[in-house]
Amino acid sequence: MRWGIEQRLEFIEFRLFWEGTINRADIVDYFAVSVPQASKDLALYQERAPGNMEYDKRGKRYVAADKFMLRFLNPDPYVYLSQLRSVAEGAVPSHESWIANLPSADVALTPKRDIDMEVLRKVLDAVREGASIEVFYQSMNAARPESTWRRITPHAFGHDGFRWHVRGFCHLEHKFKDFLLPRILEVRGKDKPGATGEEDWLWNNYFDVQIGPHPDLTDSQKKVVAKDYGLDHGNGVLSVRYAMLFYVLKRLGLLGDAAKQSARTQHIVTINRKETEAALEKAELRL
Repeated sequence: MRWGIEQRLEFIEFRLFWEGTINRADIVDYFAVSVPQASKDLALYQERAPGNMEYDKRGKRYVAADKFMLRFLNPDPYVYLSQLRSVAEGAVPSHESWIANLPSADVALTPKRDIDMEVLRKVLDAVREGASIEVFYQSMNAARPESTWRRITPHAFGHDGFRWHVRGFCHLEHKFKDFLLPRILEVRGKDKPGATGEEDWLWNNYFDVQIGPHPDLTDSQKKVVAKDYGLDHGNGVLSVRYAMLFYVLKRLGLLGDAAKQSARTQHIVTINRKETEAALEKAELRL
């Protein structure tokens, strides 16, 4: 099947699985195809997934049958919720989501970081070409209180849960660092690269953080925390880039001894804490 047809069949199954209903207008409105084409898509779906949907004459819609079986879709709760989140945050218009009946939803607000579009384009261009660039960067380092021009060779991007940064080699300090995108005020002077991303050991190597429920929780609470965090056999492993380790631990409340915090607010702890501390030191980030 052509990709467009296959996508529309997935769309039909998405609507049937998550919302229990679909009609021709849904396909016409989302994909901008003709009514006859939408009818063909529904007929093809019935042919390829017999018994999955029935026509409701009163509602003039197709509804999911009781013995509905997935044929084209591998549904994931996080895919559905990520669409819901994108709409709630305003990142995606509601009409671009596959969800027809959007439930009321909101997200915990964080200040929107002001990233200059032209700065991002030039940084992306340098990453693609493997080139270095000069950036007019405002550091929070006491040694450089004013914005200064510095040359970097960017190679990757990271997100700490709140902010985007670009990972790259700093020609000024001769090491790989993270540069927050909102603090890059201007970009100029594309040139030959310094050290490349292949040489960024902290970015290319991973450390396994072992996590588990807080020891002060009851057995039933530990079970639900294990389910909440997707922990097998009560514990789990997060494989984290050394360059992202500090951010991950900070976001999960695992900087410091989490076992000494209240189990009511800190539900997980680091099981291999000593090894994690050593990994942070290796990443030049101390507790």
